[in-house]
Amino acid sequence: MMASDSGSNMDREMILADFQACTGIDNIAEAITLLELNNWDLVAAINGVIPQENGILQSNYSSEGSQTGPYGPHSQAATVAAAAAEAASATAGAGAAPAAPASSSSSSSSPPTAGSAFCPVLPSRHIVERQPRMLHFRVDYRQRTVEVVLEDASSVGEIKQILETELQVPMAKMQLKGWKSGDVSDSTVLRSLHLPKNNSLYVLTPDITPSASTSQNSMLQDSLNQSFLLVISHREAQRDYSLNFPASKTIQEVKRNISDLTNIPVRHQQWDGWPASATNDSMTLAASGISYPCHHLSVCRRSSPAVPAEQAEEVPGPSPVPLSTQCSDIHMVSDSEGDDFEDAPEFGVDESDIFGMGSSTGCRKSPMMPDNSENEGDALLHFTAEFSTRYGDCHPVFFIGSLEASSQEAFYGKARDRKLLAIYLHHDESVLSNVFCSQMMCAESIVSYLSQNFITWAWDVTKESNKARLLTVCTRHFGSVVAQTIRTYKTDQFPLLLIVMGKRTSNEVLHVIQGNTTVDELMMRLMGAMEIFTAQQQEDIKDEDEREARETVKREQDEAYRLSLEADRKKREAQEREEAEQVRLQQIRKEQEEEREAIRLSLEQALPPEPTEESGEPVSKLRIRTPSGEFLVRRFLGSCKLQVLFDFVASKGYPSDEFKVLTTFPRRNITQLDPASTLLEAKLFPQETLFLEARE
Repeated sequence: MMASDSGSNMDREMILADFQACTGIDNIAEAITLLELNNWDLVAAINGVIPQENGILQSNYSSEGSQTGPYGPHSQAATVAAAAAEAASATAGAGAAPAAPASSSSSSSSPPTAGSAFCPVLPSRHIVERQPRMLHFRVDYRQRTVEVVLEDASSVGEIKQILETELQVPMAKMQLKGWKSGDVSDSTVLRSLHLPKNNSLYVLTPDITPSASTSQNSMLQDSLNQSFLLVISHREAQRDYSLNFPASKTIQEVKRNISDLTNIPVRHQQWDGWPASATNDSMTLAASGISYPCHHLSVCRRSSPAVPAEQAEEVPGPSPVPLSTQCSDIHMVSDSEGDDFEDAPEFGVDESDIFGMGSSTGCRKSPMMPDNSENEGDALLHFTAEFSTRYGDCHPVFFIGSLEASSQEAFYGKARDRKLLAIYLHHDESVLSNVFCSQMMCAESIVSYLSQNFITWAWDVTKESNKARLLTVCTRHFGSVVAQTIRTYKTDQFPLLLIVMGKRTSNEVLHVIQGNTTVDELMMRLMGAMEIFTAQQQEDIKDEDEREARETVKREQDEAYRLSLEADRKKREAQEREEAEQVRLQQIRKEQEEEREAIRLSLEQALPPEPTEESGEPVSKLRIRTPSGEFLVRRFLGSCKLQVLFDFVASKGYPSDEFKVLTTFPRRNITQLDPASTLLEAKLFPQETLFLEARE
């Protein structure tokens, strides 16, 4: 019997597995319920789940004509697995269903009836085709996702074939991971894995490194966050510049910056050292292929074709005249090259008027600053407007205000906010003024550097009155040495640019830059002054931070001390209030006690004398127990009023408004009786023991 039960359980497990494989029902409890509803008849259960037009026909082994019936093999249903039919046949032969007992082998050959618990095994021609079960796969590979839809009759290898086409990855180097049952082979049929409808997988390719383009893009993205040190050699000036540029800078931007330093226009620059990959000026340094972190380059001015002497003679132009003739035309050509000033219009200066003496109208320009300027703010506004009119709007931002105010702005703020003070002294009668203003003070690099790191204050010393005012102001702020130094400079040495740094005790003039300089020399002098200032500023910042830290600690200590004093004051005030309250209460108690004592004494004095035992009148002897356990004993005349008894008790410190006078047995409250009644009437004769009880 046990062997039969064991065989029945094994058959049910086979039926359950086949039922799930045929119907795609993954929930075991649901599958068992459906099978039990059909007495574990596999074919009936499948027909109950799948509509009959898509399922397996019930058949009583009819003739071959059943193939042409409305549910023949050409109907719309998909084919039920042959394993299910074989399992049904085996189940019918073994008698696994609980509705029918096991029978002899002859039962398998007898034709079943319509009401039989077992459906016979149908030949393959009686199994109707049904729609295939489709499985959906979401496959991830690196940064890509591929959606694959296949029938459950397909194999794992077919998925890989699709992925090979989509991902361009050979099947041999592809590992398909994510199967719930572990690793599977390419020949594994998907139906055998009992997969749900939607699945997620991923591909591993340990033998394939990331593509070159992916690596290059990643490397390029990382390099954009780097900085390059470009060591640029200016061959004509025999000077090297060490400049840091972010990797996102373009080659064009680098060339523009070098144009500001060397005064060589970008179109006239000739470079050596750029790699062959740097084919476009719009390329970033990261993509140009230069060496990291340092790359060496050289630049010079591109040589222009020489002009024949006879052609030069035909070029019209004014005849040179001595410089002392200030209102004559002057035409200046560089000794080394003929195109040094061909870009003068870029700075808003005409070649014929590059020194401010090109025409008769140039001599009648309005002054940079009015004579006898009393208000420095108004004078600086006039200076700025005239400077913009002459040289354009690209110029340093001149501080509008007095020299003292500019010094305050530059030197006396927080250490981190301090700047150098650049004092520009202009002189219209100097031959260098226009060149210095147009090509030095209006160069973008100089303007940017001054704006970022300097407070620029300007003054015009063309008029003696204005020069005298300047010397007076300089003597007051910088001492007589600076004023005397300015006096020693001749007119032809102007304009001057004084670089002043503020110190703890006094202001120091770091550099006096004359007008006969170049853009790169001017930039180097400014940068040198900035290095000195930065070193001093770091010390000042450190001292200021330490001072602020000390002040912060002191403030915190003062605040803590203040809070402590406040707490002590509040505590002392609370204690004083408490003491005052205690004194007040004590005073009240004292007054009450004094009042009580006075009442007691008055009552005691008002009591009638205690009668003797030999008195002829009835005498009542009363014993009164107090709350402390003591006894008060006294004799009273029987004719005494109860009020006399109450006064006696009150005279001993137990007033009737606080204590009750009670008898022991039976318990009576004497204080509730009429005080005018006598002791005899109150039945307190000839003797009685009473006790006092505090009122609630």
